[in-house]
Amino acid sequence: MPLPTSGPAPGLPVETGLTALVDRARGLLERPGRALLGITGAPAAGKSTLAGLLARELGPAACLVPMDGYHLANSVLLALGRRDRKGAPDTFDAGGYTALLRRLRAAAGPDEPNGPDNGVGETAGGGETVYAPRFHREIEESIAGEIVIGPEARLVITEGNYLLLPDAPWAGVRPLLDESWYVEPDEALRLRRLVDRHVEFGKSPAEAHAWAHGTDQNNAALIARTRAHADLVVRLPAY
Repeated sequence: MPLPTSGPAPGLPVETGLTALVDRARGLLERPGRALLGITGAPAAGKSTLAGLLARELGPAACLVPMDGYHLANSVLLALGRRDRKGAPDTFDAGGYTALLRRLRAAAGPDEPNGPDNGVGETAGGGETVYAPRFHREIEESIAGEIVIGPEARLVITEGNYLLLPDAPWAGVRPLLDESWYVEPDEALRLRRLVDRHVEFGKSPAEAHAWAHGTDQNNAALIARTRAHADLVVRLPAY
């Protein structure tokens, strides 16, 4: 079944070439200060792959910070009765993720000697190093402080499902992004990728199919309705 907004993207530019996307991201590097690029889309749309490609092409001036480091721990999800919906909007620490993006925007880079005051009479000038958690699919948990965002990172590429949700507690994310891209692959391909990923990380084929077409598809439908808030729709050939 196609997602609610699959098909034409009225009013939104559509990009199908990787080289053009790299050039567009490089343009963000040319702006003064630090820029934040958000990449969103449904589960298994190819967000992580695209974000990783951009980070490699742009080198040390770009840093990749995925949203999924802010998954709530499985023990917390069990206590809240949400473990069977892991991946839904209320199974993340949206406030923590938003606070990280706000901090990354406020942290001045080496070319900004007079960064904003941090509330105790000090500034972020001189280059603040920020640490972020990383999610590990092999253990289905996040590990704090694994991602290091140094002052040399003038472009932060962040990717995740819910960057464009207009409702609290996610509504604070979009205003912090300089640009947001919505990745929209062929739907049948996306679902195949999603089932294969679940199998790779331990689900049986039947469990993977049920999760991909159940919990994940409900989330995908919600994400699809946020596409209008993006600056660009990305439709790359299968990769």
